[in-house]
Amino acid sequence: MRKKIVAANWKMNKTLQEGEALVKSILSGSTNSEDITKIIFPPSLFIPDFVSLVKENASFSVGAQNCYHTEVGAFTGEISASAIASCGAKYVIIGHSERREYFKETPQQLLTKIQLALIHGLTPVFCVGEKLPDRKSNHYFSAVKQQLSDVVFLLPEEMFSKLILAYEPVWAIGTGETATPEQAQEMHAFIRFAIEEKYNKDVAKQISVLYGGSCNAKNAKELFACADVDGGLIGGASLVAEDFLQIVNSF
Repeated sequence: MRKKIVAANWKMNKTLQEGEALVKSILSGSTNSEDITKIIFPPSLFIPDFVSLVKENASFSVGAQNCYHTEVGAFTGEISASAIASCGAKYVIIGHSERREYFKETPQQLLTKIQLALIHGLTPVFCVGEKLPDRKSNHYFSAVKQQLSDVVFLLPEEMFSKLILAYEPVWAIGTGETATPEQAQEMHAFIRFAIEEKYNKDVAKQISVLYGGSCNAKNAKELFACADVDGGLIGGASLVAEDFLQIVNSF
């Protein structure tokens, strides 16, 4: 049975003190959701503090929003997968649309990041998703298939099976737009079919695929009811404890 996951991508928000208060509020309000995996992705500076905060709750983990594509070296300001793992993080987001857009990350860099993350025991959350021109021109399936083929479909089955995928309709992020449940299900089902084509049905059935396009407390229940949507990679709504908890309780 696939994991149900709600992941909070805080992006570049919150101070340490604000973040600690938010995590404590989430923990104190979290009831009857032990079967749902909750992951907090704060700014990386906060990882050790938050690992300590959630250590008594087995359904919560902490992850990093990115890692560098080299193991060690003179790369000022970057953070390696091994350093992230050494702080107690369990997950890392790789290939987020903002990283691709603003930092021009290449498929080869993303593949190397995934390999390094897996070597150090981190679970990558790999993001794919189409931009508005792909959606308007009805090329969204081919755009997402290409992103999978360029990176994660180059992995052997054993490594691929350890991933979590997140579908980000880039046209819906931070715009107030949201894919309809039908659009989300359509793409999630397509991703699962592509996995089956590349590997096999068993792998396709067991990979969790999250929805990452402006999921919030109002639409989460309808989105999570879709057969192939296994949870959400939550942006802005994860910065408010009540909203995040309502999303968690939307399954």
